Amino acid sequence: MNLEQQLRKYLIMGSQDCDRDPLSILDEAIEGGITAFQFREKGEGSLQGDEKYQLAAALQQRCKTAGILFIVNDDVDLFRRLNAEGIHVGQSDEHVKGIREAHPDAVIGLSVSDLHEWENSPVDLVDYLGAGPVYPTTSKKDANPVSGTEWIKELKERQPDMPVVGIGGITTENAHRVMEAGASGTAVISAITKAEDIRKAVGEL
Repeated sequence: MNLEQQLRKYLIMGSQDCDRDPLSILDEAIEGGITAFQFREKGEGSLQGDEKYQLAAALQQRCKTAGILFIVNDDVDLFRRLNAEGIHVGQSDEHVKGIREAHPDAVIGLSVSDLHEWENSPVDLVDYLGAGPVYPTTSKKDANPVSGTEWIKELKERQPDMPVVGIGGITTENAHRVMEAGASGTAVISAITKAEDIRKAVGEL
């Protein structure tokens, strides 16, 4: 499976997004057919220190066993400690250049929400772009203005060979619009973690 295929059904999650055991949610999502997982332990009620590491390591092991791409959100120290396959960074996070120099084989994702960010980002050093928020989202308190699917189309016109993942407010009902805009995949949190039937939700994405 190439990277573009691995990014198709992309679950982002931390303990703060779960109302039950994160490991059982991940297990169900894996059974449903997710292709990538990003550990994002951030925000109100999130774990710190060793508790955070222990959960990350357990989730990583599940992904490893299932052959699913495991990505750490923002936390470069955790990414290094876990020797994770990938890391996803935002505009205000540690600079991509340093990560790429230290980890030439890592999968690096970068969030870009508009043309200004794209023009001022080291897009030539990353493996995929996260575009959004596509729709209004409740999962991120400091989210940028909604970019819509037009931003995905524009990114694909500017960088046709770069995989783009749509993120923000994506549900089983609107995911097809994100894919039709040219995205390689959809990244979701609550569409899976809050689903009554997780396997079914992943199948519908």
